[in-house]
Amino acid sequence: MGWSLGEALQPLSDDPVGRWRISCVIQGMDAALRIVVIAPDLSIDDPADEYAVRQAERSRSLRIGLLENDFNLVAVLPADTFLQERLAQLQPDMIIVDAESEARDALEHVVMATRDERRPIVMFTNDEDTSHVKDAFAAGVTAYIVAGLSSERIRPILDVAMARFQHEQGLRQELAETRTELEQQSAELRARMAELHDRKIIDRAKGLLMQRQNLTEQAAYDKLRKTAMDKNLRLADVAQRMLDVADLLG
Repeated sequence: MGWSLGEALQPLSDDPVGRWRISCVIQGMDAALRIVVIAPDLSIDDPADEYAVRQAERSRSLRIGLLENDFNLVAVLPADTFLQERLAQLQPDMIIVDAESEARDALEHVVMATRDERRPIVMFTNDEDTSHVKDAFAAGVTAYIVAGLSSERIRPILDVAMARFQHEQGLRQELAETRTELEQQSAELRARMAELHDRKIIDRAKGLLMQRQNLTEQAAYDKLRKTAMDKNLRLADVAQRMLDVADLLG
């Protein structure tokens, strides 16, 4: 189950400065980019767990930074099997993956959830192991950001990510249109070749009738056409059968 905007900002609302920041960041959100963040639960079971506390604070900083930059944070969701359904309901403009040690698992869930409806995916992580960055881009990640959570960096990062995604989508569209055009041209070429082949078969059959039955070209054609209509066959098929019989009889 995802977390609401209020839950994401609740720790800030306990002090005057936090309330002021919330009032500032929510202005103008109606027309802002709709963003869904994929992140682990912020709850901390053990306050003495420094890693969990650090992760929760880092994740909360990302969400605050999004709001401070006038982005519309519509939901924070876990990377689970229900993710595709939730994204289909929310229809975000961009997906942000906030992960560290679980980055690869979270990314796999996001990629699977967006395979039928592509969206820009931006991954924020503190994991400095970049050995799987290439795989992340190949899987569909638009931007892979290590230690980039400062508020002043978020907007340019997301702006560039969106521009890159739109450019790539344009290239994919051009590629799809080119592929469709080539397929149409190939189909037209095959049709023309088949038509030419049929004409050659019909001409051979007409020549055979003209030679063996002493018919004019028009009379031979009319006879082939009548036979095709009587037998409910294509003219070329009748012509081919006639040639096959002639070949058998010698």
